[in-house]
Amino acid sequence: MKVLKFGSSALSTPDNVSRVKTIIEKYDGPVVVVTAASDGAPNAIESAKENAKTVQASVDGAILCNPQDFLSGHPDPHIRVAIVPGFIPDGFKVGEFDDLDKGRADYLASLIASSMDADSLEIWTDNDGFMTADPEAVKTAYVIKEMTYREAMELCNFGSKVIYSPALYPVLAKKIPLVVKNFLKPDSSGTTISDKVASGEKTIRGISSIDNVSLVTLTGTSLAGIIGVDCRIFTALALERVSAFLVTQSASETGVSIGVSSQDAERAKAVLDGAFYKEISSGAILPVNVRNGLAAVSVIGDNMKGATGIAGKLFSALGRDSINIRALAQDDTESNISFLIDKDQLHKALNVIHDSFFLSEYQELNLFICGIGTVGSKLIEQIACQKEKLMKDRNLKINVVGIARSVKGIFNRDGLDLNSYREELKNGVDLTPEKMKEAVIGMNIFNSVFVDCTASADVAALYEDFFNHGISVVAANKIAASSDYSNYRKLKDTARRRGVKYLFETNVGAGLPIIGTINDLCNSGDRILKMEAVLSGTLNFIFNTISEDIPFSKAVRMAKEQGFSEPDPRIDLSGKDVIRKLVILSREAGYQVSQNDVKANLFIPDAFFDCSIEEFWEKLPSLDEEFERGRKRLESEGKRWRFVAKNDNGECSVSLQEIPMQHSFYVLDGSNNIILLTTERYNRHPMLIQGYGAGASVTAAGVFADIMSIANIR
Repeated sequence: MKVLKFGSSALSTPDNVSRVKTIIEKYDGPVVVVTAASDGAPNAIESAKENAKTVQASVDGAILCNPQDFLSGHPDPHIRVAIVPGFIPDGFKVGEFDDLDKGRADYLASLIASSMDADSLEIWTDNDGFMTADPEAVKTAYVIKEMTYREAMELCNFGSKVIYSPALYPVLAKKIPLVVKNFLKPDSSGTTISDKVASGEKTIRGISSIDNVSLVTLTGTSLAGIIGVDCRIFTALALERVSAFLVTQSASETGVSIGVSSQDAERAKAVLDGAFYKEISSGAILPVNVRNGLAAVSVIGDNMKGATGIAGKLFSALGRDSINIRALAQDDTESNISFLIDKDQLHKALNVIHDSFFLSEYQELNLFICGIGTVGSKLIEQIACQKEKLMKDRNLKINVVGIARSVKGIFNRDGLDLNSYREELKNGVDLTPEKMKEAVIGMNIFNSVFVDCTASADVAALYEDFFNHGISVVAANKIAASSDYSNYRKLKDTARRRGVKYLFETNVGAGLPIIGTINDLCNSGDRILKMEAVLSGTLNFIFNTISEDIPFSKAVRMAKEQGFSEPDPRIDLSGKDVIRKLVILSREAGYQVSQNDVKANLFIPDAFFDCSIEEFWEKLPSLDEEFERGRKRLESEGKRWRFVAKNDNGECSVSLQEIPMQHSFYVLDGSNNIILLTTERYNRHPMLIQGYGAGASVTAAGVFADIMSIANIR
């Protein structure tokens, strides 16, 4: 025999009643059907009776029965389909359930199932079943197919409204399976609740939450070691019918914090202030403190018992996203970890936990991309091309939730269309760097990364605020990493302290793994003694391009036109870009170096930098003859020009050098970069890294690689 209970939504329209009829008639054996009252009905009992009559009239052979007939355990054995209105009969003892009106039909159905030793109890609602999290907050939440009675009770008692939690008790006593299904999707699996712990690798079964929570705290040194304090606290609250759903106490016994509904907070404070009036008046106990604006989160799963590291993983994940725990509690069953956080962090916290414990089908990474010039636009293009493959092969879902250029920005928590973002930007919100920071932080989104593809000092100045709000930064922008040493150090330390990433591999060598290699060498105990490098793909392109047919000025124009140079090529010609790169590499190698410490030997007169860009282009051909003479001389001597950056035990310099044929730098093609690292381990034979060092595509690929590093994708 089966017991079926149908909620108010299943009985709200003739079409829905027709669906109920189809569900009932598919069963061959005896069936008891319990009908709920309609929502908002002035008389719930009469409404439940009317709904029962409606169902009875639609099902062939159905008999309308009273609840007493089944609660006694001795119904008419000849009834195949019994329709029972969902109310508890007068005089029937139901225990201390003050809010039975909210779930009388669920509870009655469970009582009947228990009395009749039913094969199962099915609760038919407009929900698909118990979900791993609130689907309105966590888009990737899904139905939990199997769970234990205890897991279901924990979820119900902590915010889940799928069924009325006391309805679990009668079927639990008889070990009768309870199934929650959606009457609109009768063929879906729903959730089956039994005494069996579901197998599988996931330790957490689901996440439940309650908003509008307050924390009431009683503190004072006189609380320590005094017998009966807790009794006084909870007796006083119970007498005023204030429910405490979370309690935590310090081991020193000097403080007790109690989680209550926000609507009960002031009443709880008044009750405790009164109960401890003498102690508060004497100063032995501080006045009761109330912290409002909180939310409670509960992580639930019987598989958590005995599994080490769950709490550590949970709180590490929350900490990385700058979510602060206000209070927490866990009992010896280890099936529930509950904690309080600020209410405005709830959405982020639920997503962080869901993602961190692999309850989601995909790991998600949310990107804010600032700058859509050559590098930024190529990056977006690469993400669009790779997105489906990453989801399929790596279970990684990349959401670009924000895109900004100089004065406009677009933001969407669910992700932007990467095929139409330029059109959307035309009508985007007006931005300043400060407004952009507020927009990014204000979205309060989990697993977020700010990607800086600009060359803006104003944007670089935002990094520290992002770190402090749990947002990682990937920067193609060299300004922050080459800024004043104290600022560089503060950014690195802040990121480390906040548990987020600050990655800027493309600051040097575009997509070449130079910074990562230096980090690996230093972190493994090696010491870098000398660095010699050609770090400007632009200058290398220029000096590889000039010839008898292509003068110096034309080679500079070609570098700009082909996207190798900065928008103003004087940044490259002045050596500033190489100086920045050398400073960054030196710092990552452990040297405390600033740009002023680098000795610069330049090859362009100062007059070319103290004029407008238009005047610069006009003057540039005047250098062609001198460079051509030098080129011919080098050609005859078997040498080539290379603009070389060097750090020799902390002594830094950049200069245009004449490189002989036998040197590694001589054969450097096109816009390639090269670096020689002489270390304590790589001493007689320095380590050499060489490859493309300029160009939008390889730089964007390097930025993309940093993003993948944050996602821990290998």
